[in-house]
Amino acid sequence: MQPFGRHYVVVRPLFSEDSFAEQHERISRNRKTPLDHLRNYFTCDSNRAKNAALSLLPIIGWMKNYNIKEWLLGDIVSGISTGLVAVLQGLAFALLASLPPGYGLYTAFFPAIVYFFLGTSRHISVGAFPILSLMVGAVVTRLVPDEGPAVNITGFEGLSIEEQRVIVASTVTFLMGVFQLIMGLLHVGFIVMYLSDTLVSGFTTAAAVQILVSQLRFVLGLDFPGRNGPLAIIYTLVDVFSQITNTNVADLVTSVVIMAVVLIVKEINDKFKSKLPVPIPIEVIMTVIACGVSFGFNFEERFGVVVIGEMVNGYESPIAPNLEVIEQSAVEAFPMAIVGFAVAFSVAKVYSVKHDYTIDGNQELIAFGVSNMFGASFRSFAASTALSRTAIQESTGGKTQIASILSAMMVLIVTVAVGFLLEPLPRSVLGALVIVNLKGMLMQVKELPFLWNNDRPDFVTWVVTFVASIILGLDLGLAVGIVAELFTVVFRAQFPRCSLLANITGTDIYRDRKDYLSVGFSPLRVLKKRSKALRKIRKMLINGELQVSDRGLQITHQPSTDSSEDESNIEGLDQPIDNSNLPIQVNWNAELPANICVPPVNIHSLVLDFSAVTFLDIAALKGLKTTLKEFIKIEVDIYIVSCDVYIMEKLHQCKFFDDAINTSIFYPTLHDAMLHILQIHPDYRQAEKDIRISIPRVSITV
Repeated sequence: MQPFGRHYVVVRPLFSEDSFAEQHERISRNRKTPLDHLRNYFTCDSNRAKNAALSLLPIIGWMKNYNIKEWLLGDIVSGISTGLVAVLQGLAFALLASLPPGYGLYTAFFPAIVYFFLGTSRHISVGAFPILSLMVGAVVTRLVPDEGPAVNITGFEGLSIEEQRVIVASTVTFLMGVFQLIMGLLHVGFIVMYLSDTLVSGFTTAAAVQILVSQLRFVLGLDFPGRNGPLAIIYTLVDVFSQITNTNVADLVTSVVIMAVVLIVKEINDKFKSKLPVPIPIEVIMTVIACGVSFGFNFEERFGVVVIGEMVNGYESPIAPNLEVIEQSAVEAFPMAIVGFAVAFSVAKVYSVKHDYTIDGNQELIAFGVSNMFGASFRSFAASTALSRTAIQESTGGKTQIASILSAMMVLIVTVAVGFLLEPLPRSVLGALVIVNLKGMLMQVKELPFLWNNDRPDFVTWVVTFVASIILGLDLGLAVGIVAELFTVVFRAQFPRCSLLANITGTDIYRDRKDYLSVGFSPLRVLKKRSKALRKIRKMLINGELQVSDRGLQITHQPSTDSSEDESNIEGLDQPIDNSNLPIQVNWNAELPANICVPPVNIHSLVLDFSAVTFLDIAALKGLKTTLKEFIKIEVDIYIVSCDVYIMEKLHQCKFFDDAINTSIFYPTLHDAMLHILQIHPDYRQAEKDIRISIPRVSITV
């Protein structure tokens, strides 16, 4: 058959690792010790100082390249649009944190200012994030419940419930920022890699359900205390249905109208986004209308609608975190730090790839850590980013964090000047806006059929994380999800896919032939069976029950009952086969006399493909050595191919090689080993040259 397309021909000697090392000497290198790295880390010069400044203040890098003519107008339009949304989301997400709505404006302002100087993403909009707000709210309602006394904490004396809750929220936010800052300084930004997309999807979907249920009391106008902890969602639903007859019709109608209109217009924005210069700010429009209608018809007094009420007026002096609250909330603050960073980094990565620039995970941790610590000092709660708000900032023409600064200025204007105009706004409107913004997270449930059909372990991770986060709460649910993901990793490692490979004739390419589970036998079991068979054959020869003929071993008379093998004597059965004192070489694949049964071994060579092996610990080395020796004892040749040079060094360091196992069994490629095998077993060249079993870490040649 003629080859298709271009082809190449390589003529080279057949190499084993030993012969390759003889012809191609490796260059010795001096590797740096941990002390060398530590000394280098603390060495300072002008270049390192400059690089450190650029790393800690990324604004220096992109600001000097700012294109005023092409970028400024887009940043202005984006900043205004995003600022209006940030105001509304700040007010709405404050309800999730069990705080007065006005404090959401602080979260939309202070963290964004700090991130402008320290962040590496040019597009994310920093501020309140619904999942973090709900996690903060869980701590707030635990320490300062709606009903009953607050936890006995020094510094709460003489303060109202709202003031106590603000202290709790700002303190847990400060601690969250400390965790993020420490992780950034220790360069552990890689930790986000342990949160797979599947785990994050299941977690955020569960959080969306939690948020939706928590907002039902505002949408329906019901009055019952917020719940937290395991089974909180169950208790909340019980409260909702037990008071469903007390639903405030005005709140319900307002919420339904708001949600319907906002959803419809958002669909229009998505469908015609290429034709619209900017998305229709429907949330702002509906908020203004709802605020005007509520004020004009006096919803608060006529229909008993709960409104925002008195807004914050300006900014207050900074406060220090409460040490007792830190002790009470440290366990919850750490998962908040992880979730906040993971979500923000994931969103930032999407836009950095789209606009072709790089982001630094460790610097992002530092940026969010300082942002949250600084914001918490001025009574803001946990900040990250929201995908919907970031999408608006990017789609309306935002090019840099200049848009975020302008967005923060919009929040500033509302806080110090026009915030009082929002006081008649019904809280049910904010609840409706929160629910509408959950659509993207709730629709992640559509991933389940795909996961079920294509990746069952990931499906299990998604479902376990989702159910645990729903039932146990978000902090414990995240921990359970991580454990479930680790179990799936172990499962994949313990039950790898096995496949039968075949050589493509005339090439050095090996491809899947059919699925196969293992070599089909246990070498240790074969060895023990052969040793027992030899004992029996020797005993029968001594007793004259067997004799050697031209046709092999022949039975002279029926064996006596006492000549049977003593099953209890197992000593020495796992030692190499000893053919001494036998007048004939036993063919183990032939039929044996006296009903002696030994499992057949239909392979002569075993090839282990180490191309996917990245490391071997001591336990793996011991297990590998034991397995190889078991095959050697039953006269199966062993070969290892494509072994990394650093693993080879470790094998030498750990005294892996001995008289039975030596370096001559290592070959640089599978094809080199195959050619060697066919040379020493020419009779098998045509019949068996294409049969070999492969698993992700091991290939077995027959």
